[in-house]
Amino acid sequence: MSASTSTDPLEDKIIDLAKEREKGITNQDIQKELSDIPAADWTKVINKLLKNGTLELFKDNNELFYRFKDPEKKGNLKGSDNEEKVVYKIIEESGNKGIWIREIRFKSNLNMTQLNKVLKSLETKKFIKAVKSVAASKKKVYMLYDLEPDSSVTGGAWYQDQDFESEFVDILNQQCHRFLQERYEDALNQGGGPLLIRNRSYATANDVHKFISELGISKIVLSVEDLESILYTVVLDNKAERIVNANGLNFYRVINRFLPSPGIVKTTCGICPVAHRCGETGQITPKICSYLTDWLKE
Repeated sequence: MSASTSTDPLEDKIIDLAKEREKGITNQDIQKELSDIPAADWTKVINKLLKNGTLELFKDNNELFYRFKDPEKKGNLKGSDNEEKVVYKIIEESGNKGIWIREIRFKSNLNMTQLNKVLKSLETKKFIKAVKSVAASKKKVYMLYDLEPDSSVTGGAWYQDQDFESEFVDILNQQCHRFLQERYEDALNQGGGPLLIRNRSYATANDVHKFISELGISKIVLSVEDLESILYTVVLDNKAERIVNANGLNFYRVINRFLPSPGIVKTTCGICPVAHRCGETGQITPKICSYLTDWLKE
């Protein structure tokens, strides 16, 4: 492997791995090569390398790749004037999160007419691109043309044209819960003591990711991190629990929810503090109860 100038051994490993494969590397490649390292650790490094421009993210046949970006090719603006080089450098430093035109103007010290002219020229040459941000519908951020926008800009897999895909999230939530339920039932069928069944019923986000990918219910490529966020919604729904092992890896297991309340409990009678004194006759009776009458009118 070639030498790297990074002081982080994990960073060096990922950079060298990306250098070895001209086409780029996938999450699966990284996981296979760095199987002894928790996914949470190498994911942080990947995000750092994307942000500083060492790696670039692109999609090929609906699969995401990380490709090493040669430092010698960075900022190679052949035929560009000094103003374009200054603006390009400012945009490059913003990484895949992009930068507002107001910030570019402040850092470049160009007037608005000059800046718009430079930005248009760089866009035409496909050195940069403008991306709509979910943070502000009427604003755009600028980033290098080959970069895949950060999820904080696009909203990630859960947004389409800046609209939150609630139905898509609900479907994924249901399917993740279904997988965990089936994992528990399989563990139950295998038999054994309660502790063994419990341990067998745990699954990782990678397990769920494989299941969702094979279902083919998503038109976009979902990452393991995307499924982690969906699994967390299952946990918040009180339909699953999450534990973290010594290596920092999350494990999920379906849990039985509390029994649904009988219909009577949802009425005003179900929470009445004097229900035990209620009868067909007397001062406390359904016939003259104003609370029950009001509830029936709702």
